[in-house]
Amino acid sequence: MSGRASISVPEVDLPQGFALHSGNIGIKDQTRDVMILSAVEGTTAAGMFTRSRFSGPSVILSREHVADGRGRAVVVISKNSNVATGEVGVANAAELAELTARVVGCDARDVLVASTGVIGVRYPMERIRRYMTALASDPEAFDTPGSATTAAEAIMTTDTHAKVAQARATPATVVGIAKGVGMIEPDMATMLAFVATDAAVPSPVLDALFRRVVDRTLNALSIDTDTSTSDTAVILASGTAGPVDETELEAAVEEVCLDLTRQLAADGEGAETLIVVTVDDARDDTQAKRVAKAIVNSPLVKTAVHGRDPNWGRVAMAVGKCNDRDIDQDRVVIRFGETEVYPEPATPQMLEGLARYLAEPEILIHVSLGIRPGEGGGLFTVYGCDLTDGYVRINADYTT
Repeated sequence: MSGRASISVPEVDLPQGFALHSGNIGIKDQTRDVMILSAVEGTTAAGMFTRSRFSGPSVILSREHVADGRGRAVVVISKNSNVATGEVGVANAAELAELTARVVGCDARDVLVASTGVIGVRYPMERIRRYMTALASDPEAFDTPGSATTAAEAIMTTDTHAKVAQARATPATVVGIAKGVGMIEPDMATMLAFVATDAAVPSPVLDALFRRVVDRTLNALSIDTDTSTSDTAVILASGTAGPVDETELEAAVEEVCLDLTRQLAADGEGAETLIVVTVDDARDDTQAKRVAKAIVNSPLVKTAVHGRDPNWGRVAMAVGKCNDRDIDQDRVVIRFGETEVYPEPATPQMLEGLARYLAEPEILIHVSLGIRPGEGGGLFTVYGCDLTDGYVRINADYTT
């Protein structure tokens, strides 16, 4: 399905103030399908969620619960999204929060719920009740410090490997996990992504910081232009390491989220090539992002990269279809890597070299619009992947 080598995922511990439980409820098979991340009292929280009009009950409930800037636990059910399941689904999500609160020992309003998997299927609530009831009486249910790598494995669906990243903001640690390799065109954040830090951060500061970071990283990702009904991104700050310089903390959170973004793009369903698109010299960053997304989302660009075909005309098409009046083809420059392919005509030797370049596991498409060249012009980078027959096969067989 993919020509990529297997990925070795390092063991990463969660920061201070967090504990982990993961296990198998039997949602779909015998692999891990539940993850509970618990945090100490006083933990601040912020979250961003899909704006899909088919948002699942987990998203609706978690959006309400995180509004006060507090969070004591995150529970994730994988292999079942509990989306489009009516009032029963809403009640089941609320009960899951209550069951988790009993396990953790907190108020249900401090529990955030996330789900991922098939749409239109209700939770197997009898199994969930039995599992959570037994868990509540198990004194060894949680690992401290818990493994972020194990947590990442527990939330996977069609991912080929766990996604984990870490960074430092002295004296604190920032650790993130994420899942998602299909149905990805974020409209808030992305798929499921959870960031934990032991920095002490007031909730308004944490919320503003996280939104800025998400816009530059997780919201700059696209696999297939389809926005999930369950997209959730949450950050929790336990405060156990004490205060941290806000600029340093934002840089560490961005380092983690960008690392996760790149991992998610590279592991797109069936993907073999990470595509990075940078657009600069634009009117503003908003225009640069829109044009870059048009390029990375183009099926023709994606298939050309997969076929190692340096067809820069497909990139020109994607720029042109944005139909911005201030885009003038006579001022646009298109590059594959460091090689300019437009407006300078490509030679046969150049095309041979570009075919070899497109065989690399990561390629850069760089477009300068020439609207505001130099310092002060709009700039944005987005992340995606090629389109292969593996993507078609995975999604053709998803529920079977």
